[in-house]
Amino acid sequence: MEKLSLAEPFRIADLGCSCGPNTILATQNIVEAVELKFQTRGLTSPEFHVFFNDQVSNDFNSLFASLPAGRKYYAAGVPGSFHDRLFPTASLHFVFSSCALDWLSNVPKGVVDKAGPAWNKGRIHYTGAPKEVFEAYSDQFAKDMDSFLKERVKELAPGGLMALVIPAVPDVASHSQFMIGLEVELLGSCLMDMAKMGIVCEAKVDAFNLPLYFTNPIDLQQIIEGNGCFSIERMEILNNPKQHIVLPNLRQRMHSTRATSEMLIEKHFGTEIIDQLFEIYARKLSESSLFLNPDNYQQMIAVFLLLKNNVH
Repeated sequence: MEKLSLAEPFRIADLGCSCGPNTILATQNIVEAVELKFQTRGLTSPEFHVFFNDQVSNDFNSLFASLPAGRKYYAAGVPGSFHDRLFPTASLHFVFSSCALDWLSNVPKGVVDKAGPAWNKGRIHYTGAPKEVFEAYSDQFAKDMDSFLKERVKELAPGGLMALVIPAVPDVASHSQFMIGLEVELLGSCLMDMAKMGIVCEAKVDAFNLPLYFTNPIDLQQIIEGNGCFSIERMEILNNPKQHIVLPNLRQRMHSTRATSEMLIEKHFGTEIIDQLFEIYARKLSESSLFLNPDNYQQMIAVFLLLKNNVH
C-alpha cells in the first residue's frame, strides 16, 4: 500500500458478479476494509475503481441500477469469461470471486463423445455417473483453475491479493451423497421422462450436460500449489450444515434450481419446454426424500482462499 501512488486508484474486480445484492455488499465490505487499512497506517485513502465481471449474458443493467447512491467507488462492467484474460497487465490490486468457480468453462468433451468411455448417456451431470464421467469433470476443473490462476497473475499488481469462495465437498465424502448434485440428477431424470413422452429428443438429452463441478479442499490446494503463481495466505473451510433450511418451501427449491440452470437448458432445448420441465421437477421433488428428509443428505461446504501474487 505504501507503494501505491496517491494519484492511482485502488482497483478491485469482482469476477462472476451476477446481478444480485451479494456483489454490492461484498464490494462495500472490501472498500471499507481497504479504507480502514490505509487509515490505521496513517495513509490517505485512494479513490476506488470497481470492475464487475460476468458473462456477456449477465443483466448488467439491473446490477448498475441497484448500485447504492453515494457509493465510495467508481463502477464499470467487464463482460467476458474469467477463464480468459480480462484486464491490462498489473492493473488490479484486489480480485474477489464468490461461488462462481464451480462453473466450468465448457462441458468436458469426453462426456458427449458416444465412442468414448466417459459418454454420459441419459444423465446431465456426473452425480450417479460412472467414474470416467467424474474424472472428465475433475480434469476439466483442474485445467480451468490452472488457466484462471495464470490469467489473474498477469492482471494483479505485484503483491496483489485475490480472495475466492469456492463451493466444494469434503475430502472424504462421496459425491453421490450431496443434495445439490442429487437435485441436478433429479432434473436430468425429468428430461429423460420428457424424452420418453416424446416432448424432447433423447439424443438431445444425451448431448446436454451441466458444466458444474464441486471440487474438494485437498485437490484445490494441490492445483494452486502446482500452478505456482500464488501463495496461499489463508485457507479456511466454511461449513453450513443447515443450508436447506434457507429454502424450506417446495416452490422456492424449484425456483432456485430453475434460476441456476434455466439459461443453459433454454439454449440447448429451446424455451418451449421450460415451464413443463420444472413443473415435472417440482412434482418429483415433492415426492423425493431430498425434500421430505433433507437431513439424510450431506450439505456442501465452501472453501475460502486468500492468495497473494507470487510473480514480481
